Amino acid sequence: MKEVDIIEGAWEDRTRLKEPDTIAAIRGVIEQLDKGSIRVSEPGANGWQVNEWIKKAVILYFPIQKMETIEVGPMEFHDKIALKKDYESLGVRVVPHAIARYGAYLASGVIMMPSYVNIGAYVDSGTMVDTWATVGSCAQIGKDVHLSGGVGIGGVLEPVQASPVIIEDGCFIGSRSIVVEGVRVEKEAVLGANVVLTKSTKIVDVTGSEPKEYTGVVPSRSVVIPGTLPKTFPAGEYGVPCALIIGQRKESTDLKTSLNEALREHEVAV
Repeated sequence: MKEVDIIEGAWEDRTRLKEPDTIAAIRGVIEQLDKGSIRVSEPGANGWQVNEWIKKAVILYFPIQKMETIEVGPMEFHDKIALKKDYESLGVRVVPHAIARYGAYLASGVIMMPSYVNIGAYVDSGTMVDTWATVGSCAQIGKDVHLSGGVGIGGVLEPVQASPVIIEDGCFIGSRSIVVEGVRVEKEAVLGANVVLTKSTKIVDVTGSEPKEYTGVVPSRSVVIPGTLPKTFPAGEYGVPCALIIGQRKESTDLKTSLNEALREHEVAV
């Protein structure tokens, strides 16, 4: 029986979690996630696709695991999931006190400052996870992304059909920004400091003569800052948070130069 069939069967009938074949299948899926040979979500011909059965395996991994004491030098943890290991062989730089859980994939060239990456997440090559940034369960982070200090990338396990947060290649996410609820930030976009994006946050392009609204997605190469929109309540009119697209990051073969120009030109705080 294929792994996917075993996982689906256990999802419908939790008594199967005691069966050796089910336990082996679940652990096999988590090992593949850890190595990056499978992903919770991946790009396809019709856009990003969620592999629901893999998310189910992550959820089912918790009840089959026992609590254990994990000792790291003088530090002690008590948890069901082991910490990721063998960073040298993976080609990943990990600064104390960075932590990634087993079942998270970190590609060669990733740099983790003191930060956290949860199970099911995928972090591609050349990406910097800066100080106190967090990458939630099943989040998908592309190549050459910079997650600045204090960035919060939300995780998602349930509902299983829900899309994870996706940060595509070459994006710059400014300090203390928060991206949650399956929002997708397309290639080479720049989020200024303190931008908060949820599935319902209005993302307003104000570069033209008329505003253009998006929700759930930041278009490629957009330069985004936090803003507010007026909304009337019984007690009066108040500003509610939104995100403003104030310009475009210019296409360039030198993305670092392109980024610096975008930040200077639009006076974006990062």
